[in-house]
Amino acid sequence: MGYEHRVVAGVLYRGGAVLLGLRSASRRWCPGVWDLPGGHIEPGESTVVALARELREELGIEALVEPTVLFRIESDDMALDAHLVAEWAGRITNRAPDEHDDLRFFSAQDFPCLAFAHPLYPSLLVDLIAAQR
Repeated sequence: MGYEHRVVAGVLYRGGAVLLGLRSASRRWCPGVWDLPGGHIEPGESTVVALARELREELGIEALVEPTVLFRIESDDMALDAHLVAEWAGRITNRAPDEHDDLRFFSAQDFPCLAFAHPLYPSLLVDLIAAQR
């Protein structure tokens, strides 16, 4: 099926927590909510190549191991592929301050207090954290 929006996201996991970015209030899509780092897949890019580009552009890091596909979320016009990134090189920095106002690691206990970009994120991320322990 062809989707208008093909998106890739990285689930950066460290010590029982995942990295989320607070989308800037000025963003057209999903402003002011917590989201996974990532973005649109460019024409001709694979999901792995797109994720590597997005991690460099947004966070300044490189995945050390090829990311593992965790889950896919689909809607009428969008498909998002989320990949586990458990090892990376570089220090995470907000290299896209026009996209994210903040970057933070959160544990599953923090999720009830957060507004997420997609309603499935909390349960999918809780399952990931439980499986990693």
